[in-house]
Amino acid sequence: MPLSPTVHAVDYKLLGLILLLTAFGLVMLASASNVLGFERFGDTYYFTKQQLVHVGVGLIALLICVKIPPALWQKIAFPAFAVTLVLLVVVFIPGIGITINNAKSWINVGVSTLQPSEIAKFTFLLYICVWFKQRKAHLTSTLWGLLPFLTLLGLLAGLVFLQPDPGTVAIIIIMSLGVFYGAGAKYTHIISLAVIAVMLIGSAILISPYRKDRIAVFLSPEKDPMGVGYHINQSMIAIGSGGWRGLGLGKSRQKFSYLPESAGDSIFAVIGEEGGFIVSVGLIILLGILIYRLFDIASRVPDEFSRYFVLGVIFWIGVQSFVNMAAMIGLVPLTGLPLPLVSFGGTAVLSILAALGVCLSISRTTKI
Repeated sequence: MPLSPTVHAVDYKLLGLILLLTAFGLVMLASASNVLGFERFGDTYYFTKQQLVHVGVGLIALLICVKIPPALWQKIAFPAFAVTLVLLVVVFIPGIGITINNAKSWINVGVSTLQPSEIAKFTFLLYICVWFKQRKAHLTSTLWGLLPFLTLLGLLAGLVFLQPDPGTVAIIIIMSLGVFYGAGAKYTHIISLAVIAVMLIGSAILISPYRKDRIAVFLSPEKDPMGVGYHINQSMIAIGSGGWRGLGLGKSRQKFSYLPESAGDSIFAVIGEEGGFIVSVGLIILLGILIYRLFDIASRVPDEFSRYFVLGVIFWIGVQSFVNMAAMIGLVPLTGLPLPLVSFGGTAVLSILAALGVCLSISRTTKI
């Protein structure tokens, strides 16, 4: 049966890249987390088994999202975002919300946990893309464009910051400003919002001793190597030990209780140690090609909602990947952000695969 002139096959190159990066993440997680899994749960492959479930659910979500046309996503964007706001409040309810590493970011759902702030990246992006499309003529207005958008962004960012999760707040702000600019906002409005965001985040850092320590360590990595500087110093040791070709898969030494969060935001350090410069750059290239494919899709979609959404995913994956990897080599302060499609995490994997599923759905409507 011939393909419709308006709806065709998905971008299989993009799908292949998604599957390749996900498979790479599973392999590296199996190596990076085996010691941690045995120490915490007595099971060398505990984190790998959990991630296989996460990826499986995420791929099912991706397949479902591929089947949903962009027009339907626009209809369900507001209800999805409203539910997310409720979940972001629920995390503060005792007995339901779970605190991990001093952050109230998770909800107990029985067999697993849910992280609403990761879902918020997806649902807020859906909603603002519809919002920008509907208010296209008013986006350059301060009263009808900038201030309403600032209210929406402030509501979401405030709830996430209260957890507190400043890293996720930063990604949401950057992603939103990127889409706002792509939708036609004024340069002055973007600059104003960026300045406000920097001032607020800077103020939050100044009133938090823990965050002040992270900034101090970023400026002076050699400071207190056995205290606040421990994480970044162990990460640099891991990456430096890898050299050009790495120590070999499974041969990391830093994962033996030296490198904190080896299965999560520090997994790039293990990749650098075991795979060396070559594999690390190879991963960066794959992520770069993924972003290029998304740019190609965004340039060929016929409607504004689709273009805005793909642009938002580009900022989401691109900025979060850069921040995660740059933090491991001391280019930016540590944030705790996971490496997309690679780091351990249930809701994070589910959200990014669902968002990429929407991008694949959008790719079916591109101009050939």
